[in-house]
Formats: sequence, C-alpha cells, structure tokens
Amino acid sequence: MNPRSRVRIAAVQCNPVVGDFEGNLSQLLASASAANQAGADLLLTPELALAGYPPEDLLLRPAFYRSGELAFGRLLQASQAWPDLVLVVGQAVERAGQRHNAATIVRDGQVIAEYFKQELPNYDVFDEQRYFTPGGRSCVVEVKGLRLGVLICEDFWRAEVPAQAQADGAQLMLALNASPYHLDKQPLRLETARAHVCALGCSMIAAN
Repeated sequence: MNPRSRVRIAAVQCNPVVGDFEGNLSQLLASASAANQAGADLLLTPELALAGYPPEDLLLRPAFYRSGELAFGRLLQASQAWPDLVLVVGQAVERAGQRHNAATIVRDGQVIAEYFKQELPNYDVFDEQRYFTPGGRSCVVEVKGLRLGVLICEDFWRAEVPAQAQADGAQLMLALNASPYHLDKQPLRLETARAHVCALGCSMIAAN
C-alpha cells in the first residue's frame, strides 16, 4: 500500500425490511449517492441489506431470489453514476443451485468480486445452515492500493476466517453484520472484534 494513499470508507446504517426489495434498494441508492457526494471511495452495507434480515423461510422460495436479482440489477445499473465508488452489497444469491449469504462487490456497473459467508451460525435464534451453503474461500479486493478483506457477521467471530483473509493479503477487514437485537450484545461484539484485530494487527470496519 502506498503510505500516502487514503481510502475513505462509508458504512451504511439502515433499517431494511424483510422482502421489501424496492424499499431496501431505495435506502441503498440514497446511501450510495450521499457517500459519493461526501467523497467516499467505498460504501459498506450490512449483511443481507438488499433482502432484509432475517428472511428465514422466504429463502426457500425461488421467487425471492428472482426479486433480489431484479433489485440488484437496478443497483448495478445505478452504480454507473458513481464510477469511483466501490459498493459492498449484502444480499442472498443462488448460484449453481446453491443458496448463499453473499457480499457482492460492485464498481461502475460491474461486479468485480463476490464473497460467500463461510461461518453459518446455527444456535439461539440463528439457523442459517438450514438455508445457505457456506463459502470456502476468502475475498480480498484492492481500493486505491489498500487490500481489503471481506467478512460477513459470524465470520469475524471465528479467528480463522479473518486470519485466512490476512494470509491472502488483506490489510484491513470489512465486516457486513446483522443480528436480531438483544440486550448487551454490542459490548460482546466489540470485545470479539477487538481480540481478533489485535491478534492480527489490522483494523476492521463493520456495518450493522
């Protein structure tokens, strides 16, 4: 990384509604426009920001993915208005007959990378193993000379996933996050993130 380079990262704090692709897309487009006007180089959205969280059994319906694809197509087209802004978009996708909790990385109307969540929680209120197939590889993208590793929620609760991203060249971690609310979760989340980034010696930015 060039020590003189600076990457400006915007993190979306929005309130997507499950299955409301039109409304969720509008939130993301407004956030992208604002981030671009503020001079951001990258916009990080929450986990499943386009679909809403948690979709539960809607994830078993093919029509749900078709609606998501249509909304994402509109986002992809709109991104041409911000050619210098990289978007990291949380969405549910179906690839080769398998469903994934994904982060799709977009620049100027093109998909430049896609990451599938590796660690699927299956405890308490979480049952992602019912719906998704886990990914098997890290994702590192470069923005203005800075190499960014992409994580999705549970990934950063497991030390080995960010460690692998770092081994693949990541200098900073981006984490898409979404969880049902419960008391005192934020201090635990911060404690976990702090432990991992300290062990790795790199920083992490999260959108939740």
